[in-house]
Amino acid sequence: MPGKTLHIPTADGQADAFAAFPDGGERHPGVLMYADGFGIRPVLREMAHELAGHGYYVLVPNLFYRHGPAPVIELPDHIGEEVRPAVFAQLMPLIEAHTAERVLRDADAYLRFLTAQPEVGAGPVAVTGYCIGGLLAMRTAAAHPGQVAALAAFHGPVGADGPDSLAKLTAEVHFGHAESDLTPEALGELNQALDAAGVRYTSEIYPGTVHGFTMSDTDAFNPTALQLHWDRLLPLLDRALANR
Repeated sequence: MPGKTLHIPTADGQADAFAAFPDGGERHPGVLMYADGFGIRPVLREMAHELAGHGYYVLVPNLFYRHGPAPVIELPDHIGEEVRPAVFAQLMPLIEAHTAERVLRDADAYLRFLTAQPEVGAGPVAVTGYCIGGLLAMRTAAAHPGQVAALAAFHGPVGADGPDSLAKLTAEVHFGHAESDLTPEALGELNQALDAAGVRYTSEIYPGTVHGFTMSDTDAFNPTALQLHWDRLLPLLDRALANR
């Protein structure tokens, strides 16, 4: 499964990115994958390769390219609870500087680049994201309703922009929430807003999970929930991007 580092021209410079895609020279549906706050690292490359193996071209941009190439900060092989506070102390200024305006400027550049790749077929794309990347995926889909046909976000603050943002979605949606992130009452409110907006969606709390459950290099990792994530994500992409 080929993988390569690329550089995406943006309004603010060049964003480095990782891409994974099937071998063989054919064209495949495009998926823009937003990393969690820890950024591009081996586990994200593994997930991109896994998804590419199902017939997709997967582009994972460095969200914090304005601060340098990935990894923007030095990360341990395992991001355990004992190092998490120190890691987040370095990351939070980068996350806070990544305003909604920057997110949307970058999303324009990422989608333009993704759809121009020779390995990517014509037609709509999908956007997926993890943690803060889930919010970025949500914002990207809301800003590009005609282009993004599927949106998936996992343990992400997808409701942070309020119901007006949800109302802009035309993509089919799956939200997989961590039990530690969302109460059943908050889930009900989010799903009511999705219903009111007429969004085609599934939105559920994954049992027994804490924030970050998809990431195998953290203490939050839950292998059962990671498999559930694939069980939800792959059929969504197949429905939304089939025959593209």
